[in-house]
Amino acid sequence: MQALWGRAAEASVRDVHEGLGSDLAYTTVMTTLDRLYKKGLLERRREGRGFVYRARLSHAELSRGLAGALFESLLGRAPAPQPILSGIVDAVSDQDRAMLDELERLVRAKRRELQERER
Repeated sequence: MQALWGRAAEASVRDVHEGLGSDLAYTTVMTTLDRLYKKGLLERRREGRGFVYRARLSHAELSRGLAGALFESLLGRAPAPQPILSGIVDAVSDQDRAMLDELERLVRAKRRELQERER
């Protein structure tokens, strides 16, 4: 995914393989791109005898979706959400005070959004 996010345009398997500059086999890159396409993470179109690929989601969109799914799963299994939420706040504040401020800003923005919907 990172190899495609770093490009302004679509990329062929060869483009990605060369861009990685690693010891990965061409077929490994081809199989990986095909699997990411089948999982819905990439779009592709035929060009010549092969395909060109591009990411369906930005890095931020994918991260937000994965985090949301993780938290929904955690909160759905917990008998009480407070310990999970408390753990998130502790982890964020241990990491960076600015992140804690951002979390607070996001909570306030979400509250305003919900209040607007109720009107």
